[in-house]
Amino acid sequence: MVSSFEEVPARDRVIVALDCGIEEAFDLADQLQGKATWMKVGMTLFYANGPAIVYALKERGFKVFLDLKFHDIPHQVEGAAYAAAGSGADMLTMHTVGGVDMMAAAQKGAERAASEYGHDAPATLGITVLTSMNDAALAETGVSRAMADQVVVLAEQAKRAGISGVVASPKEAARLREILGPDAYIVTPGVRPAGSDRGDQSRVATPAQAFANGASHIVIGRPITQAADPAAAFESIAAEL
Repeated sequence: MVSSFEEVPARDRVIVALDCGIEEAFDLADQLQGKATWMKVGMTLFYANGPAIVYALKERGFKVFLDLKFHDIPHQVEGAAYAAAGSGADMLTMHTVGGVDMMAAAQKGAERAASEYGHDAPATLGITVLTSMNDAALAETGVSRAMADQVVVLAEQAKRAGISGVVASPKEAARLREILGPDAYIVTPGVRPAGSDRGDQSRVATPAQAFANGASHIVIGRPITQAADPAAAFESIAAEL
């Protein structure tokens, strides 16, 4: 199935992961301003600096993927999604294993914040299985299904909950695109340019492979942020796409 995101320029579908401290994050943002569209703020950067980091990136013109992976009772997650959406985040995440009710509560909180603050609701994304996990690690958690089947089960629950899409390995993106339809967000970490170090990722693909498999957006961190010239590294990846 063809993704409706194919109409969006490839460079606007690359999310740069700022897995670093605030000074380095601002330095990278300054180097990538006018080139990259998206920045990912994860737990380390957000917990150290709070919503101020989201405000600062938004002021620089970036869209912000706030990757905090909510996982709690529905009431708490609704409040967390409300706060995240209120900060101006353009994407936010939760764990699909929290269940349909929890994911639906996150959607409710995000929509309520958007209505009250007068801006678009963020894309709400369910984490399926972390891209650092392999089959053996999944089995150790008590899941007897194969990795690909577990991802599908969780993605189907995300669809039932009415959220925008999922976060999954590029290896599973093609199957998920068929299940979720052309307009769903399928955001894929575990993306590495050919020849790059895998780092702590287990299920990886190149940027071109991820998009060919149906990803709406790809997340890339170290191949850009740890490059000698991050702007040139970003442009090289964008040109390849």
